[in-house]
Amino acid sequence: MTRCNFFDRFWRDESGLAAEFALVLPLLLLLLLGTIDVGFYAYRINTAEKATQVGARWAAVTDPVAAELKTESYVNETIGTTDLGQGDRIPLADFSIICTSTGATCACTGNDCLQNSYTRDSAAFDRLAGRMQQIFPAIQDSNIQIEYSGSGLGFAGNPTGPDSSPLITIRLTGMSYSPIAFSPLGGTVGLPDFAYSITSEDLDCADPNVCDSN
Repeated sequence: MTRCNFFDRFWRDESGLAAEFALVLPLLLLLLLGTIDVGFYAYRINTAEKATQVGARWAAVTDPVAAELKTESYVNETIGTTDLGQGDRIPLADFSIICTSTGATCACTGNDCLQNSYTRDSAAFDRLAGRMQQIFPAIQDSNIQIEYSGSGLGFAGNPTGPDSSPLITIRLTGMSYSPIAFSPLGGTVGLPDFAYSITSEDLDCADPNVCDSN
């Protein structure tokens, strides 16, 4: 029996085998595509987590997006109930500076903000976003949020760098995945939000393209 004759008899089979196969085939394809989608979804999650971690490590050793963090002084400032003088350790401060892809400033909230808003360094943000997009090209600038908050590290009047060494948190939000199984319908599945925190180091880098040596 030739192959052509076999398929011809299969499609003309009056026992109903061909009809049953036609009914089962969409379910088999959906199962196959679903299995592939689960793998791709897990890969997207892993890649987004890695991009967030790399972004935080990058931000720790490069110019801050909240520009004044690099130069502001805590000498003669009061944090909580502690009056700071030259060389005093900065206690855990209550502040949160949020920077996003939009606007000219980063807003500060909390009782220990030295100023209500900080200048948003767009070049520093672009370098950070570019580094994360090297890991996960699907990331858009609007998905990235940078937060600087009190860490309890640093010394007032530090002569070698920024007074405060804030805790840096990089958040990645609003990401989605387009499943292959839903492609005819154009559906998407949201990815969870990602966040990674690390204490800042020098918040300065003469060459941002090579400073991430970690």
